[in-house]
Amino acid sequence: MKQILYQYYIMKIGILKERKNPPDRRVVLSPKKCAELLKLYSQLEIKVESSDTRFFRDEDYKNEGIEVCEDVLDCDVLLGVKEVPVDNLIPNKKYFFFSHTIKKQKHNRDLLRAILAKNIELYDHETIVDKNNNRLVAFGIYAGFVGAYNAFRTYGLKFNLFNLPKAEELHDKKMLIDELKKLKLPTIKVVLTGKGRVGNGAKEMLDGVKMREVTVDEFLNKTFDEPVYVQIDVLDYNIRKDGIIKDENDFFRNPQEYESDFMRFAKVADLYITGHFYGVGAPYIFTKEDANSSDFKIKVVADISCDVDGPVASTIRSSTIEDPIYGYNPKTGQEVNYMDKDAIAVMAIDNLPCELPKDASEGFGENFAKYVIPAFFNNDKDDVLQRAKMTENGKLTERFSYLQDFVDGK
Repeated sequence: MKQILYQYYIMKIGILKERKNPPDRRVVLSPKKCAELLKLYSQLEIKVESSDTRFFRDEDYKNEGIEVCEDVLDCDVLLGVKEVPVDNLIPNKKYFFFSHTIKKQKHNRDLLRAILAKNIELYDHETIVDKNNNRLVAFGIYAGFVGAYNAFRTYGLKFNLFNLPKAEELHDKKMLIDELKKLKLPTIKVVLTGKGRVGNGAKEMLDGVKMREVTVDEFLNKTFDEPVYVQIDVLDYNIRKDGIIKDENDFFRNPQEYESDFMRFAKVADLYITGHFYGVGAPYIFTKEDANSSDFKIKVVADISCDVDGPVASTIRSSTIEDPIYGYNPKTGQEVNYMDKDAIAVMAIDNLPCELPKDASEGFGENFAKYVIPAFFNNDKDDVLQRAKMTENGKLTERFSYLQDFVDGK
């Protein structure tokens, strides 16, 4: 018989104030979604930690009858978006937030160690998946919307063609598309990697402005008198080292057996939008040596995925909403002014959905309420929480035991 792990007589959820700098304006549950959940579950209480930075104001929650307070120490489950600073972690709680540790990101090693030391049960939003390992809650599509918009904004600034307003000055996806529709784009070629939430979010923007989509063969071999784009997936820009053609599942199971074939796109593309997922062991998409090749034509990279010092060589650091663009000199591998003639202009904001905080929060909360909240009241019958749980009783769970050497510093 399945042990009852998650059912409470009264369960208290606390919505955290975002403390990472720069501040994030998103939230897991909007005021209206909180009110809906309280009507649905009589055993549920929700408290909101006061914040002057999130998009939804304290007053918005109070107007929906949600308690706003200075701390959430008495809550069982704490919901945040970005990493909680180590000093603010409350021992012996259940936390949901993006920890950015599942790919062994070194800058958050101490965070994971602190979570273990403080006997915290961590449920990373990235680890909330169904039985087929498909993500159930994510901001990715909103990152795709804003990332594609910022790609064209960066291109316009780099070449002194146009000056789009920042995405954060606009309210929703429709306004982003309306701004892009005003542009007269040159006959550029845009390559978009990835066909998941991020990649398809970016594709929605490209389709929204009626940019022509072409095939891989057309993109590589034809010239056009209009701007065009191609959306490519892993087997379009990676090949097996032994030359054997297999399927995507083989790539995901054996990424070390592959090498990048992205240079054939880099030779003809002007602008690169990244919407791929980069897994451990996968080949780099383009290296510093690739970027320094005389064949490398790309002059603007909008790196939505933003894996620093990772598969996209020009992403040497993340940028910010306040200062979104920097230059990468492919000859030196150093940061320079993005307006320099030889520079690749890089947009690598790591919290892009924060530029559409209302849309992103409402969309994320819809799925969190649909897939996660019920698990607390139905004994986690679909094992959503069991799969997502990274730490328990001061140890990594079996599913995430591969992180032990990372925690140990090896």
